[in-house]
Amino acid sequence: MGQRNTDILNGIILEDTTRLTLRELCDACAVNAEFIAELVDEGVLEPAGIEKSHWCFTGYSLYRVRTAKRLQRDLQVNLAGVALALELLDEVRQLRERLDRIAKLRHD
Repeated sequence: MGQRNTDILNGIILEDTTRLTLRELCDACAVNAEFIAELVDEGVLEPAGIEKSHWCFTGYSLYRVRTAKRLQRDLQVNLAGVALALELLDEVRQLRERLDRIAKLRHD
């Protein structure tokens, strides 16, 4: 008989409910504050708070910063390209979610 995998993966989804300070986001993504500021200037991130010292980010920002970092490191994409790629990735995700909802409606 085949081996049965009974391991359970536990985790927390970090999206809109999680709030991160600029320092926490930098630490979690292993980047400096200047990189985050550049992503904000490019429109990749939208922090809550007016002043940089009081910026607050959602958990979804973690995904965006890590993806931006990988795009720059692995593909040498500039910040404008990173912004465009993230926008397109968001659109793909939204379209897939919409298709999943349609498929679910058809099966119900």
